[in-house]
Amino acid sequence: MSRRLRHAARAILDDLDPAERVVIRALPRSRDAISPRLEQELRTALQRIRARAGASA
Repeated sequence: MSRRLRHAARAILDDLDPAERVVIRALPRSRDAISPRLEQELRTALQRIRARAGASA
């Protein structure tokens, strides 16, 4: 699991601003997810976080 999650996280590193800090926590149900799905979930979560931060700014 951790190998697939690291692989997915590497794919989104270029999308991060150098000032951004992200903690990724795998939930038990992600154990069976394939790498492309994990990457998409990470991208979606990042978009949601940015949208919330923009709304509160």
